[in-house]
Amino acid sequence: MRAYLFGLLRFARYGHTARVLWGRMVSCAPVGNRRVAAIGKRRLAGYQPAAGCQPAPQSGIFGHCGLYASIALLLASSLAAAPGAAVTVRNPIDLARPAETIVLPVAELHTMLTFKDAREIHVRPEGSDKDLLIQAVDTNDDGKYEELLFQADLAPHQTRVFLLTAGDRQLARVEDYKTYGRFVRERRDDFAWENDRIAHRMYGKELETWPQEPLTSSSVDVWSKHTPKLVINDWYMMDDYHKEHGQGGDFYAAGKTRGDGGTGIWVDGKLYPSANFRDTRVYAVGPIRVLFELTYEAWTAGGARVSEKKRISLDAGHNLDRFETSYTIDGNAANLMNAAGIRKLKATAIQSDKEHGWMRTWEDVKEGPSQLGQAVLADPATIASFTEDDLNYIMLTRIEPGRPCVTYAGFATTLGADFHTRAEWDRYVTDSAARLLAPIEIKLEKR
Repeated sequence: MRAYLFGLLRFARYGHTARVLWGRMVSCAPVGNRRVAAIGKRRLAGYQPAAGCQPAPQSGIFGHCGLYASIALLLASSLAAAPGAAVTVRNPIDLARPAETIVLPVAELHTMLTFKDAREIHVRPEGSDKDLLIQAVDTNDDGKYEELLFQADLAPHQTRVFLLTAGDRQLARVEDYKTYGRFVRERRDDFAWENDRIAHRMYGKELETWPQEPLTSSSVDVWSKHTPKLVINDWYMMDDYHKEHGQGGDFYAAGKTRGDGGTGIWVDGKLYPSANFRDTRVYAVGPIRVLFELTYEAWTAGGARVSEKKRISLDAGHNLDRFETSYTIDGNAANLMNAAGIRKLKATAIQSDKEHGWMRTWEDVKEGPSQLGQAVLADPATIASFTEDDLNYIMLTRIEPGRPCVTYAGFATTLGADFHTRAEWDRYVTDSAARLLAPIEIKLEKR
């Protein structure tokens, strides 16, 4: 009975309190018994205790221990009946998935658990007594959480089970954050974002008319950090991020190119990019995922008027951002394509694979000296072809009415600890494309 009760209490929310109560319950009985036994032996020897020195009366089973027993048993009964849920996650392919982000719909969790705030949900690997880091995300800025995120490593073809319970609300510590992003008004309307591996920025309206260095571009800039620390705020504060100070820097000239995964409209053999973004909206900054949206004013592309909203996310532990580009087209859209590009240099090595859905590059960087790998990925079913212009290597994907164009783009630098050779970058891109084509399988059930 003791083993059963302890096992029941062990994984519960109030496990520590229950263990204390159980310990007091089982420890006080021998103490009382020893006291009674000692006085009994002395009575046999002719000793009679004085008035007021009788053993304290023991009510119930163990006197005051009965109170501990009652509380422990009631708590065990309550915890045994507490509602819970489990999520089974299966990796269907023969590739490991480090830092895989599992996304659970909060609406479905409400049918299995009782909670007011999604941050009250605790996630533990089956067989573990340690909570995983979680993040609740409001995906549409309506003041309610729609998604619950956590991360886990999955071996090839591995299936893992995670237990879900409702408890105290969890708030991540500053040191738990591995992603971040914000609008940077002090730097002429930049928007910058990062995780523990890479960092980017894109350009806002104010930069178009800045007298000192005006730039009209919807390019995606690359910040080659080589520290897992979050650096955006520090680098803007120092305002000397084009030089190496021990953490990396902005060694990338994006200019009017597409940079690392920037998009535009391709029609009749020509690229028509938007100008700088006009508005921003941040949905989440971390600790697992940064998610935000950029809005662009309408521009003319091949006779059609095009406006754009771009939703961008980046997860901890990954080198690829997700770009979800939604176009509103006024006019003939029949020949319009979404163009996702990578900056083109004379010495850049370029490869592409339509069947598997990727385009990647490799180039030398004078800082270090080092090398930089970049990539754009998409579902092969959406890719029309690959092309280039004077400034960019381009992947063309079809625009389907009412559906966003989804691409992935990112980079790696040999300045950091994660990649040292072109072969390592090539393998990362190839494996990432394979994972995108074979997403994890998630089964959520009540327990």
